[in-house]
Amino acid sequence: MPETGASPLPPVSPARTPLFRAEQFVWLTARVLEQRLFAFHFLNGGADPVETALDAYRNEDGGYGHALEPDLRGPVSQPLHTGHALRVLDAVGRCGGQRVERVCRYLTSVSTSDGALPAIHPSQRGYPAAPFIPIVDNPPSELLATGPVVGLLHRNEVWHAWLFRATDFCWQAVNGLEKSHPYEVEAAVAFLDSVPDRPRAEAAADRLGRLVREQRLAALDPERLDEYPVAPGYAPGEHHFPHDFARTPRSLARAWFTDEEMTRSLDFLAAEQQEDGGWPVRWRQWAPGTALEARPMVTIEALRTLRAYGRFVG
Repeated sequence: MPETGASPLPPVSPARTPLFRAEQFVWLTARVLEQRLFAFHFLNGGADPVETALDAYRNEDGGYGHALEPDLRGPVSQPLHTGHALRVLDAVGRCGGQRVERVCRYLTSVSTSDGALPAIHPSQRGYPAAPFIPIVDNPPSELLATGPVVGLLHRNEVWHAWLFRATDFCWQAVNGLEKSHPYEVEAAVAFLDSVPDRPRAEAAADRLGRLVREQRLAALDPERLDEYPVAPGYAPGEHHFPHDFARTPRSLARAWFTDEEMTRSLDFLAAEQQEDGGWPVRWRQWAPGTALEARPMVTIEALRTLRAYGRFVG
């Protein structure tokens, strides 16, 4: 006898899955580097092609330029480009060896007097840059630029003389945070998630999580965004959500949010996929080309975050 009850749901067509739609978007719009990163993360691609694509952005001084970070144009090496390159190398398991030794020499050469990194080195002057990134002659040290780089190097057990003072700077900057903004907090989390002194990192993260909640830096209810302030200088509607701070369940920032808050955040992230298969850029867009180059990067990051929380298989 045939079984009674509701009819089984038809199988989902691959063309209807978020991953397939994102893949088509990447092949249609992305630079070669992001195409190969997508293949590495989701199509069993190799690390060598990613490294080859990344080499196109590397300069003789050991740093990276050539608009690797799309909001900075021109050929010159910059700390933000170089930090981006380290994230790529870390993602494919290649953050070590002579390549990273050369990167550390570059970082040393552009560091400020206290041994940390500026967001923008003055060599950017004369090349196009986002209007919200000021270029000054004597730029200050920035946790925004230094924290993620120091965290990546510690996670990959890289030891270089540059790291000692830069690590001290990050501790002082994190401990001194009283009023902050989301991108600075994300940089602090990138540092705290990987710095070797775990008890100290956990204590600092606990204090930082209270600051995030007190200052309402994370939009905890995506359906009531008007209740959460947008940081000065950010684009209208440039909110940050729990998943932006805790990109994996292993992050120290995951403890800042309840299961319900994280579920709402991830639901919102999944629903942000657009008709063309990509995710939107939430920060201020100032030139058509930069937005086009950034969207595949944002799309890959969204997919990696969703996968880290078990939202899809791919």
